Amino acid sequence: MKTAKILRFQSPHLPEKDRSPWLRSTSAIFLFVLAGQILLHVSLLKLPYFWDEAGYYIPAARDLLLTGSLIPSSTLTNAHPPLVMAWLALWWKVFGFHPATTRMAMLVIASFAATGLFRLAKQVANWQVAAAAVVCTALYPVFFAQSPMAHLDMAVACFTLWGLSYYLRDRVLHTAFFFSLAALSKETAIIAPLALIFWELVGFAWKWRTDNHKFWLFAPSVCRIIWLALPVLPLAAWFAWHYHRTGFVFGNPEFFQYNLGGTLHPVRFLAALAIRAWQLLGYMNMFVLVVATWLAMGRPPLKLSRGDKPTNGSGAVQRGRIAVPVQLVFVVLILAYAVAVSILGGAVLARYLLPVYPLIILMGVSTVWRRIPWWPAFLGVVCAAFLLALVTDPPYRAAPEDNLGWAKFVRVHQQAAQVIEKRFSSGPILTAWPASDELTKPFLGYVSKPVPVMRIENFSAQQMLAVRNTPLSFEAALVFSTKYEPLSGYFIRLSRWDDFLARYFDYHRDLPPDVIAGMLGGRIVWSNRIGGQWAAVITFDRPVNAMNLHAD
Repeated sequence: MKTAKILRFQSPHLPEKDRSPWLRSTSAIFLFVLAGQILLHVSLLKLPYFWDEAGYYIPAARDLLLTGSLIPSSTLTNAHPPLVMAWLALWWKVFGFHPATTRMAMLVIASFAATGLFRLAKQVANWQVAAAAVVCTALYPVFFAQSPMAHLDMAVACFTLWGLSYYLRDRVLHTAFFFSLAALSKETAIIAPLALIFWELVGFAWKWRTDNHKFWLFAPSVCRIIWLALPVLPLAAWFAWHYHRTGFVFGNPEFFQYNLGGTLHPVRFLAALAIRAWQLLGYMNMFVLVVATWLAMGRPPLKLSRGDKPTNGSGAVQRGRIAVPVQLVFVVLILAYAVAVSILGGAVLARYLLPVYPLIILMGVSTVWRRIPWWPAFLGVVCAAFLLALVTDPPYRAAPEDNLGWAKFVRVHQQAAQVIEKRFSSGPILTAWPASDELTKPFLGYVSKPVPVMRIENFSAQQMLAVRNTPLSFEAALVFSTKYEPLSGYFIRLSRWDDFLARYFDYHRDLPPDVIAGMLGGRIVWSNRIGGQWAAVITFDRPVNAMNLHAD
């Protein structure tokens, strides 16, 4: 029966004295966190849109604002549920269409996520652990960078944290409500309730074995399973509506093939799972917290005096840990996300793990608090490591959206777009996505009027060789870094790794701008580099051919 108690989590309920001021205290925490978020991100609020923001989410939300249609018309639909796009459209309707409005709308979601984390952490630990976990999470580069960005994963993290908090309180209606909001933010959010259903079934099977098959003892688990399954219904309704309107259930065929059809190879899955393990435990200096947690585990728990905590009559007690059943729930969710997003998604982006990063940080912070006397100093080192990873370029490949590299990318592209608009506005301009959208869609914030472009896939050697011998002409070329490559080389470089990434993860290496200019017979008239992000404008003294390009 002792093992059964571990497998079956007994949902704790807050004492009545903690419920009465709940709304007031939660609102105060939210406003405090929001003020901090705005202060920390103030320099980013007016930046134009980056990468997938410009490619899908902003055009889709703008279509909703202008036409009222949940199915975008200015970009190919990828079947993502519309809740976040509707949230952005609402803010634009009230406050005006501007990047700052978008950033503020997303910071509200990020702040609500941090508030949910505080509530969850205070519930399973205490206010000290809760406050420290929120600070560490807010400063973790992936969370910080994604907070003002118009992506879906922060909303998933937000509603998942709130749903998990209510799940641990055994508040089934609230649990189903927040997990449904998460599912309507992004389809992958359904991973969390399905993982919890799996955990309930494990506990159900164990209790059936150990409790003499007394079915009536399992009614609470059955009830929780039914409520956890409810978020499937609004998601299924959305996909049915999408199919009715477009003829596709999971988005256009190219999107489906890239994000699922091409990800099922077992070698690719194992490689993606290894990348996910690195992203969870080492990426962007997360290893500092992991090492601190590991060092703390080698020490005995600290004691609390009677004045620090109620001790039930004893002179001193050990600092409490997060209950084992709760930690097992966290581990189940982390593993479920790691496995699921290793299969779903052509790009192995760290932001897909946003719903579980706070759980890892919470468990690490709780362990350090419980066992290290100078725990604030240890966590101060962790926060410093996170800040270092946030503002500097890592010695390994990373997506710019995982730290402030995205801001460097946007600022370089702003400068390049100004050069193009001033000197080559008649076009056409040879470039690749997302610069092709930046030049042709003024509402993205880069140009004041559209500039004709001829779009290529990337700036690899193979693509440049294809461009060199084609029959159409273009006035200039805007070339830029489509992948972050460390300036000083790699900390670890394995042989044939690039070929492996190219085969299974669509990797390519961009040529430097001077090499591109030499291959195409042009000269660089402007270039700039900020950290690992660069862009250059190349002009040509004679017409350059361009066949088989996408004219926009």
